[in-house]
Amino acid sequence: MKTKIRCAIYTRKSSEEGLELEFNSLQAQREACEAYIKSQKHEIWQLLPTHYDDGGYSGGTLNRPALQQLLSDIKAGLIDIIVVYKIDRLTRSLMDFSKIVEVLDKHNASFVSITQHFNTTTSMGRLTLNMLLSFAQFEREVTGERIRDKIAASKKKGMWMGGKPPLGYYRKDKKIYPDEEKVKLVNSIFKKYVELKSTTLVKEWLNKQGHPISVGNLNCILRNKAYIGQVGHKGIWYQGEHQGIIPIGLFNQAQAVMNSNRINRQHYNSSKSLLAGKLYDDKGNIMSPSWSTGSQGKKYRYYVSQAVIKKEPSKIGQISKISLPKLEEFIDNWFAQFIRDKAKIYPYLKGFDIAKQKGIINRLTSYTITRNIEQSLIKRVDISQRHIKITIHEEQVTELLNALYENREMRLLQSSKGCSYTENYHIGVIDNGAKVLVGEVIKPTPHKETNLIKILAQAYKWHQDILTGRTFKEVSEREKVSEQYVRRILALSFLSPKIIRAILIGKQPADCTLKHLLSIHTPNWREQEEIFFR
Repeated sequence: MKTKIRCAIYTRKSSEEGLELEFNSLQAQREACEAYIKSQKHEIWQLLPTHYDDGGYSGGTLNRPALQQLLSDIKAGLIDIIVVYKIDRLTRSLMDFSKIVEVLDKHNASFVSITQHFNTTTSMGRLTLNMLLSFAQFEREVTGERIRDKIAASKKKGMWMGGKPPLGYYRKDKKIYPDEEKVKLVNSIFKKYVELKSTTLVKEWLNKQGHPISVGNLNCILRNKAYIGQVGHKGIWYQGEHQGIIPIGLFNQAQAVMNSNRINRQHYNSSKSLLAGKLYDDKGNIMSPSWSTGSQGKKYRYYVSQAVIKKEPSKIGQISKISLPKLEEFIDNWFAQFIRDKAKIYPYLKGFDIAKQKGIINRLTSYTITRNIEQSLIKRVDISQRHIKITIHEEQVTELLNALYENREMRLLQSSKGCSYTENYHIGVIDNGAKVLVGEVIKPTPHKETNLIKILAQAYKWHQDILTGRTFKEVSEREKVSEQYVRRILALSFLSPKIIRAILIGKQPADCTLKHLLSIHTPNWREQEEIFFR
């Protein structure tokens, strides 16, 4: 059985003249469309009762109340076919026509022009529609080319073609003029940059002067040739109609400093950093190599979280910026100890016979690991407030040991398995927390928390009470505490022996509190230890 096809009639008249008549143009269009719908009775076309009539509205715009209501009802899935007297009743613009068709296609609707035999429900109608849409696309492209050509021609003549004026200018009558109040500020920015040779330092200086400007905006200002009276278009600069506000000599000095800094940055980036693409902060953001220039021209290198670079404050963790040389030195020292640590190396020797194992161990005693080897062994490094977790490629370590024994170059493998080692370390914070440095490995002094030890002893005592038949109520009345408190403290008797021992000898984490202990709800000892020693 065929499904009913819901039809909506749309009518439009440009002027309001004659609308007051008993039988007007809109009614004439509607009657003709109604007759057509009746002729399609065999296709089960059904006329919807809603009237979509725009009297006194031009076809050159889509901002017509009835048309907008019609499009909304199509989007709501209430209409299958729009029926119009002529296509120009729907719109006189080919570009607007393509927009309407886009809505129809998206919601599986179509339209019919009854006097032009235009019906998008048929194959011929769809062919005609595609031709019309092709012309609409052509019209858009030609219009775009005309606009681009006009802009290019205007800029060659030095005309300002709109947009926000640069700092130091204001716009009037489609032209820009120097803003005397801001001209001094722009000059100061150029002079200070030539003096300090660092946008970061200029930014700090501007902040103190009460003019907060980001480093990105500073770079745009320092590179903008509009300040020497030029207008740019696609990388080409032309003499502008407006007046320059920065002396050409000062502008060129600033460009020389920026070019020098760019060369230095390329030099630093060309020597690939040890952990590039492999270092992650405590929130899982990758950390990228970066650098800045100090007041004496000294270069400082860092790993910076991508959350900082992308300006996503909600994603920034506790470690946002860390000294690159210090961290890489830490990794170098770790690998130097790793290859001489028999306990760590032996798991990678299990597949070798005894003679080969001894030979490899002997060679490792005099082996110096290089940065390239370290880089090939590292799978990833995760850094948090107290720990560095170094994950290395297991198969690559085995390949290195084989290469050492056979006295050949190590091959690079497509390794998937990773083995992780977590090291404690200390970080020192300088410059109000802006820079974080890796320091010495922590060797904490044992500190016994007597209150925690007493509570643990109490938990074990109450545990024995319950095992011997006493109720929670009896224990709570004897101890003069609530039953809820007894139950909470009793849970501590189920902690991992490793956690209990750490507390008894005073080697618990520095932030270990009763609240922290009570927050450990898992019965799995290994999971408890991961939470406790995090």
